[in-house]
Amino acid sequence: MSFPLSPRARSGPRRRSLLAVAPAALLVAGCSAGSEGSGASGGSRPSAADRARARAARDSRELAERYDAVVAAHPKLAERLRPLRAEVVRHAEAFGETADSSPSPSLSPSSSGSGSPSASASAGVPAVPAKEKDALAGLAAAERELADRRVKALLDAPGELARLLASVAAAGAAHVYLLTEA
Repeated sequence: MSFPLSPRARSGPRRRSLLAVAPAALLVAGCSAGSEGSGASGGSRPSAADRARARAARDSRELAERYDAVVAAHPKLAERLRPLRAEVVRHAEAFGETADSSPSPSLSPSSSGSGSPSASASAGVPAVPAKEKDALAGLAAAERELADRRVKALLDAPGELARLLASVAAAGAAHVYLLTEA
């Protein structure tokens, strides 16, 4: 005599086997989704954070070139601007700019004063005003504009990059103060 199947008996996988397989299935699904996303963004196109970091490095490098142009046009300002320019170069390095990729043709104050401003003007750096006060105001305006752009950019940046952008924007605001005072 055979026993009838109880109403609780089910055909298909048992609960224990599902509980044993579920974590492995989630792990496989999580790994494959992550690798697809990173492969698509890492192989053909840099991520948004990488693009923002490269843009910030380029902006800092261009600002350092602007400092170079002002120092070349107004050598008396070299001592005052040297620490600020050094900070701008450090900002570019913090964003990933390397010393090899940042051109700095007029780092030394001994370079010819007449050749550097015209070379920098043709490279995209605005012409330096003839008056020192106007040149400092131009640097302050460039620092202010860049700090404002970085504050806006940090809203879309991931954590660590957002903190770096905020810190560099604050330093830029301090540079504005130092350039406009005294």
